Amino acid sequence: MSEMVEVVIDSIRVSLMNQQRIVILREVDAERYLAIWIGVYEAEHLTIALQDVEVSRPLTYDLFTNVIESLNAEVSHIEVVSLRDETFYGNVVLNANGSVINIDSRPSDAMNLAVRSDVPILVSREVMDSAGIVPDDDEVSIDDMEEVEASAGKEDERLSIFEDFLDKLDIDDAADEESE
Repeated sequence: MSEMVEVVIDSIRVSLMNQQRIVILREVDAERYLAIWIGVYEAEHLTIALQDVEVSRPLTYDLFTNVIESLNAEVSHIEVVSLRDETFYGNVVLNANGSVINIDSRPSDAMNLAVRSDVPILVSREVMDSAGIVPDDDEVSIDDMEEVEASAGKEDERLSIFEDFLDKLDIDDAADEESE
């Protein structure tokens, strides 16, 4: 088994481009982050668990947690074990009758169980080293600012076409025609 790094869920974000959800994991005792794209429903269930929201009936992850407990087993921890072709792979690690059982899992499902069971989330050092992000402490350079301003100028040029169109519209005439 490769060396593991403990992480915590830092936040759940929504991509403005496509409305997909991203879980941001932060390495314990370090400023290194790992972003994992997850499904909308998995993110909603994870948010419910993180915020301790009471639901009237067990959700799927609550049901699975109840099944594990009823079998006299417990979730020991969960793992993000590899990254292949931009897909993360995980495990739910159970202790059952003195045995350790690894169950293949999507990281989003494993994280949902980890939060409900209050157990550690571990990521292989290899995955953190290859996909982890360390925020840059340096301030934005002037060259970077010019690049941003240049791209903003191009955006303004493209949007000016719409401004011209909107200026030529006579909203009052359109409202009069609609009421007739």
